[in-house]
Amino acid sequence: MREAQARDEAQPASPGSIRVRGLCRSFGSKVALAPLDLDIQPGVVTGLLGPNGSGKSTFMRTLIGLVPKTAGEAWVDGVKLSGDGTPIRKRCTFAPGELSFYGHLRGRDQLAWLVAGRGKEALQRATRRADDLGLPLRNRVRSYSHGMKRQLLFACALGPRVPVRILDEITEGLDPSKRGSVLEILREDAASGTTILLSSHHLAEVQRACDHMVFLQGGLKLSEERAVDVRAQSRRSIHLDFQSAEDAKAFSERARGTDVANIQQRENQLTLQLANEDPRATLVRLFQDESAPRPLRMDYGELSLEHLYRDLYGEDAC
Repeated sequence: MREAQARDEAQPASPGSIRVRGLCRSFGSKVALAPLDLDIQPGVVTGLLGPNGSGKSTFMRTLIGLVPKTAGEAWVDGVKLSGDGTPIRKRCTFAPGELSFYGHLRGRDQLAWLVAGRGKEALQRATRRADDLGLPLRNRVRSYSHGMKRQLLFACALGPRVPVRILDEITEGLDPSKRGSVLEILREDAASGTTILLSSHHLAEVQRACDHMVFLQGGLKLSEERAVDVRAQSRRSIHLDFQSAEDAKAFSERARGTDVANIQQRENQLTLQLANEDPRATLVRLFQDESAPRPLRMDYGELSLEHLYRDLYGEDAC
């Protein structure tokens, strides 16, 4: 076992990839990030999913040296994490979850300050991105809304031509249309060969943008999934809310023996996992008896992060 691990760690990480072996971070007796192993291939969009406090931001900051690691190793774009992580940060851009700007600066000046040292082309690219997003770069940043500040940070992160981008909650606070624009830009960037690691607690947007998903909870990695598999799981899921736990139980008993592959009950909520992706015949059979309890709400074809944690991993997401 130790020889295999040694051979694995001796293999050079490929350009554009992210490779992590046993990376962890503790703050005193509190473990913020348990030993984590992870491999992200070049050009792949990977989403870190989890509720607040799950370890997403700690992992990102530790990966690039902003937070010193407690143990383990990491490589970004073939460069090993060491010291304060400066060699890695030269090969990536990082957008933190926190927003901190100089309010007295105009948008264009704040943009220039954030990409300083990255070259003239980086500023030009960042400015174009900001213009595409409709940001008023002549206005002072203090007049920007929360969402506009988030977009300004995003434009800066897209400016430099680097092999890796690490983006923490980059769509937080954006309205649906702007969120869609940001996700589309990320897909275009990945298509050009850029490796993207982003964090979110919104499963739907990660499903849309990502190829690979990593689920964290309490500093632990619960699982890794392909986005295509999670989407397939979503298409076979029906979530029902009833007035009482008794109604939910009665409905679940009626569902047994149909083409429902699995039933999960949590108090007055039911999750039905279908054996196929077409729910129509199943729903007709379940509701044809007028005496059957009627749900207060029904969702089909979607998995919230809360449902995914509960139904697939037996964990609460909050």
